[in-house]
Amino acid sequence: MDLDKILKAAMDADSSDIHLIAGHPPMMRVHTHMTPMDFPTITPDGAMRMLKQMASEDQMKLFEKIKDADFSYEVPGLGRYRVNAHLQRASVGIALRAIKTDIPPLGALNLPEVISRLTYLPRGLVLVTGDTGSGKSTTLAAMIDAMNQRYRKHIITMEDPVEYTLESDKSVIEQRELGQDTPSFASGLRHVLRQDPDIILVGEMRDLETTAAAITAAETGHLVLSTLHTVNASHTVERIIDMYPADQQNQIRSMLANTLQAVISQTLFKRIDQKGMVPAVEVMLCTPAVRNLIRENRAFEIPNVIETNRQLGMNSLDNAIAELYFNGMISKEDAIAQAAYPEKLERALAA
Repeated sequence: MDLDKILKAAMDADSSDIHLIAGHPPMMRVHTHMTPMDFPTITPDGAMRMLKQMASEDQMKLFEKIKDADFSYEVPGLGRYRVNAHLQRASVGIALRAIKTDIPPLGALNLPEVISRLTYLPRGLVLVTGDTGSGKSTTLAAMIDAMNQRYRKHIITMEDPVEYTLESDKSVIEQRELGQDTPSFASGLRHVLRQDPDIILVGEMRDLETTAAAITAAETGHLVLSTLHTVNASHTVERIIDMYPADQQNQIRSMLANTLQAVISQTLFKRIDQKGMVPAVEVMLCTPAVRNLIRENRAFEIPNVIETNRQLGMNSLDNAIAELYFNGMISKEDAIAQAAYPEKLERALAA
């Protein structure tokens, strides 16, 4: 089976993900829906051959050792892919995420205007959160690109793997890939402050060591951007605090209250007015009221502050979803299914 033909067919269908699993035909995800492709069923040997075509010798050694491997793969003329190889039922499974090569401008992403204002911040921590596939990497790449076109600064990214290729414009950009350029986010962050950065992008705050290093970098006067797999701002704050041992949580609340600038939480919806996807975006800005709630362990009250400060650019997820529905972009069923408070939103949409 020709891997390039599969990838070409997926690209023509505007697929976001391709799954190559022994015992199944190639599958692709198009606008959230999994669809079988017009190719034969993949055999275990065929899946292994496709993996060997994509992976380097070192990546194959890692796969054979731990039964999982993450890496990037590029096909000239087709594009770049984020790849995960794994075993299922003793056969190879491969998941590929298509990485768009052109970074869209912030204004083309249907994001709130306040997100553009965040690219003017001189320091602090900005988090973009959401489920896998919610567009976090695209938002961050567009933010970095906006700063790259405006400032003469040193930007360092740490990614797993590198997705968008960022070209230096007014700024100097270095992109470091886990496994290839640094063994881990935490290791890269331990050394990054000696590399004279102004802006640091961390692909994901996935563990305590990485989180602590990112907050420290923000405390020392750098602008740090990163992601978490959380669905809203209050959960994001709670997740960070809960990473720490109980005897350190009061200290980290104070540190986070001082450094956190904003939390952007994205949920993607299939559009009904045209082809494509559109994000509903919750925005929390760290006003003095929000900082006090973080310090006092009252993150559960953050939704109330967001709701009463819309004039500052804050917005709750359900308000953002309602706006998309009333603008004719998404269906009522999808809106209610993804809402934080489905019954309350259903009443609001019916009003």
